[in-house]
Amino acid sequence: MTVIAALLLEWLIGDPANRWHPVAWFGRWAGWCESFLYGDDRTSGAICWLFVIAAPLALIWGMHTVIGWPFDLLLLWFTIGWRSLFAHVRAVLDAESLSEARRAVGLIVSRDTGDMDMADTRRAALESLAENASDAVVAPLFWFVVAGPVGAALYRMINTLDAMWGYRNARYERFGWCAATVDDLANLLPARITARLMLWVGHTASWHEIRQQAETHTSPNAGWPEVALAFAADVQLGGPVMRGGVVDDRPQYGPESARPVDAIAAFEALNVVRNTLLLAAALALGISLVW
Repeated sequence: MTVIAALLLEWLIGDPANRWHPVAWFGRWAGWCESFLYGDDRTSGAICWLFVIAAPLALIWGMHTVIGWPFDLLLLWFTIGWRSLFAHVRAVLDAESLSEARRAVGLIVSRDTGDMDMADTRRAALESLAENASDAVVAPLFWFVVAGPVGAALYRMINTLDAMWGYRNARYERFGWCAATVDDLANLLPARITARLMLWVGHTASWHEIRQQAETHTSPNAGWPEVALAFAADVQLGGPVMRGGVVDDRPQYGPESARPVDAIAAFEALNVVRNTLLLAAALALGISLVW
């Protein structure tokens, strides 16, 4: 019942306004802790990570114990970002002009958008969709099945700290090492499950092909759903991108004969991800009923 009710709330309402969302509160708490615990070393980062996680986790556990099912329902709902994920991607795919598409994709990727053409904006949106299908939907459901609503909430905190601190730049390369490493571990299985589900609902491909291309990605997890979507939807993803004025010369993802990302191919890829998440939700529901 918790899974069904949380998914219904996500479908009917979506996320609350950002400033009122518990993840936004957690982010402000993390920023405040960083302001006095920051140090340019891994130890400081690990101590800050533990400090930031400990108090909210204790509060969540206490409320879970005292309130029970109604709190668990809200907890799972707040960890899932299904509706907002598709809204951001549709804004790119539905854009009526290149400037509109660039603005929309700039909200969901950390790439330079000024020189993107329309195919580039669609490709970036689909890659973000694939990665976040795992991070925002499959992973919370996976950790809910494994460790209950508190597990799903802990995953969301882990993922949020990685989004805040998991950068390879001068400030966070050492301080953010703990946040990035824990997030990599938390997403290890969900990313590969997402990839497998995509191949079940779309075009099939050998797991060896998926692994070969996924392992060329700079992230140990993000490449799996991105490559799987390229094969499952038969579209060209990957390729060079510009970040901070520097070219990131990534390889192409997908089969050699994959289609370029035109409007039709992009919407077909969107449907592959939607069907993947519906299958993931059904599996989470089925497993939770018999667990």
